[in-house]
Amino acid sequence: MKVLLALWVSTLVAITPARAHETQPAIMDVTIGTETLELTIDWMVEAAVAEIDLQALADTNDAPNADDYDRLRALSPEDFEAEIRNAWPGIADKINVTAGDTPLELTLGDVTVPDEPNLELARTSTLALSAALPADGSAITIGWDAALGVLIVRQMGVENGYEAYLTPGTPTDPIPRTGGSDQTALEAFTDYIFVGFDHIVPQGLDHILFVLGLFFFSLRMGALLWQVTAFTLAHTVTLALGALDIIRLPGEIVEPIIAASIVYVGIENLFLRKLPPWRPFVIFGFGLLHGLGFASVLQEFGLGNSHFIPKLIGFNVGVEIGQLAVIAAAWVTLALFFGRFGWYHRRIAAPVSVAIALIAAFWVLERTGTISTDGPWSLFSALTEGGFAPLWVALSAIGAAALLTALEMLDVTEDVFREFAGIATSFILFLGIVATFTSGAWLLSILIAAAWVLALRLQSLGEPEAAK
Repeated sequence: MKVLLALWVSTLVAITPARAHETQPAIMDVTIGTETLELTIDWMVEAAVAEIDLQALADTNDAPNADDYDRLRALSPEDFEAEIRNAWPGIADKINVTAGDTPLELTLGDVTVPDEPNLELARTSTLALSAALPADGSAITIGWDAALGVLIVRQMGVENGYEAYLTPGTPTDPIPRTGGSDQTALEAFTDYIFVGFDHIVPQGLDHILFVLGLFFFSLRMGALLWQVTAFTLAHTVTLALGALDIIRLPGEIVEPIIAASIVYVGIENLFLRKLPPWRPFVIFGFGLLHGLGFASVLQEFGLGNSHFIPKLIGFNVGVEIGQLAVIAAAWVTLALFFGRFGWYHRRIAAPVSVAIALIAAFWVLERTGTISTDGPWSLFSALTEGGFAPLWVALSAIGAAALLTALEMLDVTEDVFREFAGIATSFILFLGIVATFTSGAWLLSILIAAAWVLALRLQSLGEPEAAK
C-alpha cells in the first residue's frame, strides 16, 4: 500500500501544471521621500479590473464574474494596460492613503504587464503610483479595501522599515517618513501569531481537514499525541528551512501532495482502529510537506530584515494554536458527548473521514489539472470555496438530519436504520459545516454543530452506551 502511494504521489508531481486562477497577495513596496510618496505594486490585477471580490475567495474561478477575469488574462500586454488605465478610477477609490489626517490623491504612472502567452500561468503586473506629500512630516497610513484581497507592505529605503501582512480590509499602522518602524521584537512576535493562526483558521481548510483526520483516527490520547507530535515536529523543521529559503518547492508540487496526504489519513481511518507502528512516520513525512506549505506563505513576501526570528517563531506558534483550536472544537462538539459510545467510530469518525477523503480527492484532481471546477465538479468547488448560500445550506442540512432523526424515533424500522441514520446525519452535517465555514457564516456552522449533537443524542435514546 505504501509503495503504491509513493508511486501515485510521484506521478502527481510529474503532471502538475501551474494554476492561473489561485488568488495571490498583492505586494506593495513603499518609498517615502521628502515631497513624494511612491508605491510599486506587484499584483494579479485582473481580479481588480474585473471587480472580483477576493475577500472570501481562494480561486477566481469561483467568482460570479470569472469570465471577465479569463477575458482579461487572455489580452495582450498592450490591451490589458489599456483596460487597467480605464478601470483605474474605480480601483483608486479602494486604495485610501493618508498623511496624518490628509487624504492623498494617487496618480497612476508606469504600468508593466509581462508577456505571458501561457494562459495556465498567473500574470503579475506592476503598477507605479505616486502622490504629493504635505510638508508636516506626518506618518503615512495605507487603507486597502477588503475586496482587493490580501496585501503585503514593505517600506523601502530605510533601516528597519515597516513590513506587514495585511488580511483583507486591514489598514497599515502609521508608517514613519524618516527612519524605520518602531515595532519591537515582542510586537513582531505577536503580530505573526495572528498571521499563523489566520492561515489555519479560517484560511487553511486543507490543513484543518488533515488535523481532523488525525483526531478522528482514535480517541486514545496516546495515539493522538504521537500523531500530533510527529506532525508538529516535521512541519516546524520545514517551515523554518523554507522561511530561510534553504528549501523551496513550488506550490504546484506541494499543494497536490498535501491534498493526497489528507486522502491517505481519511482512508486509513476507515480500516485501522489501533495505532500501527508506521503511522507516526507517515504523518511525519506528510508534516514535512505541510511545513513547506506554511513556509510558502512567508516565502511570497519574506520576513524582512527586522525581527526575523520573532516573526518566524510567532507564525509557527500561531499555526500550532490554530491546530489545537481545531482539535479542541472537535473534542468539545463530538468526543465529549459521544466518545464513550461503542458506535462513535461507525456513526461519527468513519463518515466524517469519508467526507474528508472525498474533499481532498477533489483537491488532488483539481490541483493537478486533471479536472476543471466547471460542470459537476463545481459542487465540490462551491463546497470548499464558500460558493453555497450558507442559510440554505444550514436549513437543508438540519432539515435532513431532523427527518432522519424523526424516522428513527418512530421505531417503525429495523435497528439497522439507527446505524444508517447516524452515519448519514454525520456525513451531511459535516459537509454543511464545511460549506458554511468557508462562506464565513461561522454562527451557522456552530448552529449545525449543535444540531449534530442533538440529532445523534436523540437517535441513540434507549441504546446502551457500549452498543456494538
